[in-house]
Order: sequence, then structure tokens, then C-alpha cells
Amino acid sequence: MALNCYDMLVLLFLIVNTSFYANVDGQKNGLGASFIFGDSLVDAGNNNYLSTLSKANIAPNGIDFKASGGNPTGRYTNGRTIGDIVGEELGQPNYAVPFLAPNATGKNILSGVNYASGGGGIMNATGRIFVNRIGMDVQIDYFSITRKQIDKLLGESKAKEYIMKKSIFSITVGANDFLNNYLLPVLSIGARISQSPDSFIDDMITHFRAQLTRLYEMDGRKFVIGNVGPIGCIPYQKTINQLKEDECVDLANKLALQYNGRLKDLVAELNDNLPGATFVLANVYDLVSDVIKNYKKYGNKNAGFRTASRACCGNGGQFAGIIPCGPTSSMCSDRYKHVFWDPYHPSEAANLILAKQLLDGDNRYISPVNLRQLRDL
Repeated sequence: MALNCYDMLVLLFLIVNTSFYANVDGQKNGLGASFIFGDSLVDAGNNNYLSTLSKANIAPNGIDFKASGGNPTGRYTNGRTIGDIVGEELGQPNYAVPFLAPNATGKNILSGVNYASGGGGIMNATGRIFVNRIGMDVQIDYFSITRKQIDKLLGESKAKEYIMKKSIFSITVGANDFLNNYLLPVLSIGARISQSPDSFIDDMITHFRAQLTRLYEMDGRKFVIGNVGPIGCIPYQKTINQLKEDECVDLANKLALQYNGRLKDLVAELNDNLPGATFVLANVYDLVSDVIKNYKKYGNKNAGFRTASRACCGNGGQFAGIIPCGPTSSMCSDRYKHVFWDPYHPSEAANLILAKQLLDGDNRYISPVNLRQLRDL
């Protein structure tokens, strides 16, 4: 019997709708959605849509990013970010789409959304040197928009379950609050005279507690929080302070360690006080420090890295650590041999090592569970 036009439309609607919900229900062994918050370590292109001095949508950034054919996407590295790699490994069907991208609509958001922004931090004043950036408060405002969209896509009951049980909230933030706020000579001298490190870190923790609690109130239950890495060891800091290859800036690392101690207490507090939630702490500081210290033992191709102090892409000083990566930068030929892609950010080769430890490592680097265990809770 021939189907008329109306019957064809109804049939098509049923097929599309059934496959749409099967996709949501069928990800039994994989991660449903990854919601990514933070800074340029995990920005996947939000800053492309801002009038900002912090951008990575210029070559040669992304030269090894297969999904774009080696074209820049706004990721501050040569390939995948740590968020991309973790999502792939946990069975996420697609990369989390940048919130500000035109395609961050409809069922695309069910694989997750990336809110991270280069220059962003916990404190609203952080990163103002870049003119525009999206801080954590606004990133969470944006998630509240996504949260309502998922209600409309799935219905309130199914949406709540999807967010609570099938989604991981990943937060990589804090470094800019030191590098582009407290430690920044031009903008922060007044703050540093009037505010001690203890007081500044108190403010960071107070703000971060409120931010994470807001995500919990919007049904976030599985969280991974990265602590601040050894920011005194990045090529930029080594270059401007004219350090030797094996030296790091003491003040920057001390501030990071002081904050990390307070963050560890905050994560324990939230695990105790927010019923049903699991907050996992990623010990990025110790993990990156070990890669930098023992770089010759790490790496993916033909044994270890060749350098953990020099940027592959950049200009200025002995570690190419002053001018960010762009079309006029010098670029190394052995990208997989460099821990750092540019003056601030790890290479994809380093990101692969870091992601592996967070996915499958023990409680030296990820606790109380690793990310594969967190997905399966």
C-alpha cells in the first residue's frame, strides 16, 4: 500500500525520534556527556567568538588535530586537549562542542558542551589583561542555559537522570588567577600590597566553593577538579626570569602548592556535605612535575621527550617563551619530543601522558577514584 505524504512524515518522525532516544539510552558502556569548564588548557574554541587578545585560532595551532585536518580550531595546543582525549577514552561519541559555537544546539549538546575560555579564572578580575574572556561565574551561567535545553530535548525526568548518572563535569581552572591576576606586575601590584597570599587564596576557595555548589544544584554529581600545575616551570616563567633549564620560579610554585592544599580540603568538604556527589581531585601538580623532572623517561615515540623547558612553538629568549605561538613563530620539527607546545601549554604528546594517568592511574595522581571508575559509578 502506498504511503501518503502525511504518513511518510509521521514515519520519518518516529524513526528519527526513536534513534535519538536510543542514542541517549544506548550509551550503556560509554560516557553520555562531558561538561568542560576552565581555561586555555581545555578551551576548544570559545575564544574564537570573543573580541579578545587570547586566541588560538591561528596556525600552526592545531597542526596535529586530525578532526580538523590540521587546521586551527581555537585549541591552545598542536593537537587534542586533555579534555578531548579523556572524552574519547571514556566513550563519549563526539567532542564536547564549544558553547559559543553556532552548532552548540539540538542533540549536539548531548555529547557535552565546553565552556572553557583562554584567560578565564575563578575570580572575575582574572584575565582582564586580555580584554575579554569567560570567567567561571559566567561559564556556569552558560551551563544553566544548556541545562534548560537538555530538559526540552529529553524531558525533565530523563534529563535529570542523564545529567546525574551519565555526565562528568570537568573543571581545570586556577592557574590564571595567579599568572594573570595575582602575579601580574602591572595589574596586581595594588592587590598584592593590600592582600596577602593567604587572603587571596581564601577568596579563590570561597568563590570556587560557591561555583561548584551551583553546578551540584543543577544536578551535577560526577566531578573531576584539576589542581594548579607547577606554573613556575612553564617556558614563559623560565624565560622572563632568565632561569636555567632545570630551575623553576619559586614564588609561583609556592602559591600553587598553597592553593592546592586548600583545594584538597575543599574537595573533601564537598564530598562530605553534598549527598550523592563524587568530587575527584586530579593531582596535576605532582603529575606534571614528574613529567618535567623525568622527561627523558616519558614520551610516545622512540623513547622520551627531548626537552621539558623549551616551547616547540614560540619566540623570544632561550626557551622560546615570550611571544605566543602564531604564524611568524619558530616551530620545532619534532613536536612529539616537546613537553610544551608553546610558552604556556602542553603538547598533545604530554596531554596523552597526563590523560592516561587520570583515566587509569592510582591515588597518587587521581583520587578517590580514577576517571574510568568515576564514569562507571
